[in-house]
Parts: sequence; C-alpha cells; structure tokens
Amino acid sequence: MKVLVACEFSGIVRDAFLAAGHDAWSCDLLPSDSCQDRHICGDVREILGWGWDLMIAHPPCQHLATSGARWFHEKQHEQHQAIEFVRCLMVAPIPHIAIENPVGILSTHIRKPDQVIQPWQFGHGETKATCFWLKNLPPLQPTAIVAGRRGRVHLLPESRDRWKERSKTLPGIAAAMAAQWGQPHPIQLSLIAPPSPSKNPTQIPPPKTAKTPPSRKRSNPCGIWVLENARRRT
Repeated sequence: MKVLVACEFSGIVRDAFLAAGHDAWSCDLLPSDSCQDRHICGDVREILGWGWDLMIAHPPCQHLATSGARWFHEKQHEQHQAIEFVRCLMVAPIPHIAIENPVGILSTHIRKPDQVIQPWQFGHGETKATCFWLKNLPPLQPTAIVAGRRGRVHLLPESRDRWKERSKTLPGIAAAMAAQWGQPHPIQLSLIAPPSPSKNPTQIPPPKTAKTPPSRKRSNPCGIWVLENARRRT
C-alpha cells in the first residue's frame, strides 16, 4: 500500500507503516526528525495526486484547537486559511483518508469527527483527546487499555520546542493505525465532504485541484529532497 503521512515531521506514523511493509512517505514543510530518504520536504498539496492508496493527515492545529480559544477573535483570517487547508486534504483524490486534529472548530465549520480516541486506549497512560475524520476507513479499535489519566502534554514546561512535542503521535496509536488501516478496506459511498451550503452559509468552497509540479529541477530550501526527485523514487 502506498501511504502518505501528511504534515508529519517526526516520522512516527510513517515508520510504523514502513515497519508493517508499506511504501510509506511523510511530507511536511519542516525536515524530518528521522529517515530523510522517506520524507518529502514541501507543500503536501503539490503531491496529493501522486496515486496514494491511503493518507493520514495531521494538519496544524494552532488556529483550530479550542485550547487557543482565548485568541480566536484575533486570528479569524488564519482560521479561515487553516479550515480551507483541511478541506483541501479532505477532498484529495485518495481512496482512504484519515484527518487527525484535537478538539476544535472543525466540528462546527466542517462536521463532527467520526471518532475521538485517548492515549490510554493504546498503551499510554495519559489523556489527550484526538479526533479523526475518516473516509473509507473503520474507527480505530483500542489495542491496550491501561491505567493513567494524566494530561502529560498539557503539563509540559514552556520551551521553544514544546509545540513539537505536543504534536507528535504516540507510538501505540501509530502502531494501531498501521495494523488496522494498513489492511484493504472497501470503497464506500460515504465520503468526507464539507456540509451543504444550506446548512452552512459561510462555507468555504473547496480549493482548485493542485497542479502537478513541473518536471524541471527546482531549488530545495530544506536541503533534503526536491519534490521531483521524491516523485521519481516512488
């Protein structure tokens, strides 16, 4: 299975699928923390049409999570852009999609999630509600319910990289994704889509389909992969 893990710099989910025998790649604007040969450094919207079988996306939650509700009135433009980006991922031409985000405004601006999980259901004794919006995928089933209900990530001390630690997928959840979503699943009629205009008059229209990157070689600001080289490797 050809798997794209969008908006991931840690490589945790990508490596779980690699370990399960899949052709897995991560993509982010940042360099990967591991396995640079399996990371595409760039805008994921440019590669959505590369023939992926499955995409697991972790769009940035800075302007979407309710944990930052006190600043919502100051960043309405940023929220608009963040919601439009999520919608672009949701309508990608990929048969199986999972969009991950914490509890936030996606539930009201797009639709409610298909599932909400907790780390303690997958072997990590802590709490952090994580929502999934699914297309042609079953809900994740708990793999190891353990004791512990401490909000570890919320208690992390302030630091320059605190946001990176908070955004990482826990290994137990990544392993469950690879084991359960790495299996063939039937194509169903229900699709991820924004609500109809009648239900949401302020609906943002889906963005135009991203064009295929040109074949000519371009500069690589991250010093890892240009998109064209990564495409040839796949």
